[in-house]
Amino acid sequence: MAEKKFLIVDSEDIKKGLATDIYFLRTEDILNTKKINPTVVAEVTVSSIKDWAVLAGLEDVVNLLEGLPVDVYAMDEGSIFYSREPVLRIEGKYLDFARYETSLLGFLCHESGIATKAARIKYTAGDRKVISFGTRRQHPALATVVERSAIIGGTDGISNVIASKSIGKEAAGTIPHSLIIIMGDQIEAWKAFDEVISQEVPRICLIDTYYDEKTEAIMAAETLKDRLKLVRLDTPASRRGNFKEIIKEVRWELDIRGFKNVGIFVTGGIDEDDILELKDIVEVFGVGTAIAGAKPIDFALDIVEVEGKPVAKRGKYGGKKQVYRDWNTLEDKVLPDKEKTDGDPLLKPIIKDGKILREYSINDARELLLKELKIIRKLKKVSDKLS
Repeated sequence: MAEKKFLIVDSEDIKKGLATDIYFLRTEDILNTKKINPTVVAEVTVSSIKDWAVLAGLEDVVNLLEGLPVDVYAMDEGSIFYSREPVLRIEGKYLDFARYETSLLGFLCHESGIATKAARIKYTAGDRKVISFGTRRQHPALATVVERSAIIGGTDGISNVIASKSIGKEAAGTIPHSLIIIMGDQIEAWKAFDEVISQEVPRICLIDTYYDEKTEAIMAAETLKDRLKLVRLDTPASRRGNFKEIIKEVRWELDIRGFKNVGIFVTGGIDEDDILELKDIVEVFGVGTAIAGAKPIDFALDIVEVEGKPVAKRGKYGGKKQVYRDWNTLEDKVLPDKEKTDGDPLLKPIIKDGKILREYSINDARELLLKELKIIRKLKKVSDKLS
């Protein structure tokens, strides 16, 4: 066996259920010894979230549970959901999936957290583009996890190379400060970028290495002229002062020189509040830590039926459930599974007796999320008019 060079859990060990909490293995020992292994229904829910969250991580979940003699139902990836709604349900003998709870929740909690934060940022940005720049803030083994979840959450692009290959999205990005510093001159670095890099890559100049941002913006525009697509400000918070005023100065100096078509791209500690303040004068936002370091969604997996009888721990609702959605209002109803009502049932079969029933499309998930955000914006406009 090859020696491990990094602190990464092997996919094989995750699939064996070894990336688990010890109490699940001890539970297995007890139940096996006592010859107890009932058929159960377990649901994944979150008790409290702010307004709404976004479901991601199902591709990992189905690969985890594939081959186990269980049935699994779930909402679509990219679905917005609310507190106390089951987003996923497992039906089967308890010992067939008990040890997988830790990894299953890890996939859903982490990936949904990133997708949710990305969605909130995209919602705030509206028609402005958002690029995920945050994989340097996470373990490199998680690059694809971060970028895939960000795309599901509605971002318009990603920066990580290996993740772009994994999920089929072209990586975005131009040059770092280090190239300018090594070459010793902004203009020479911009020229080298323009000479060497494929013309298919947009010409974006980083303009805050040595001089005032508006000074470097003028230099960049006069160097690349009509080839310049965007100027990027990566100004750290400690040097910004009034960042909006700095950007307005850059915009003014470009406009009076005939460079109205050159857009402004900002990066460096960007979050929702920054986007809300700047989106009237900024075309593209590069968001790193806020997305990649998003707080996980605090999902829990709870048994709600044992041998067909409803059960529940304190604070949970017993019995198998279904969630019905009114797509005009994005309002959901949670009902016992045997009850029916108007609306679209959101929990759909994804695994039947261990066999995966569907493939997962990152594009479909993103499109669903963007559709939901559009509905939320429309509802908010109506609400604002009525208030």
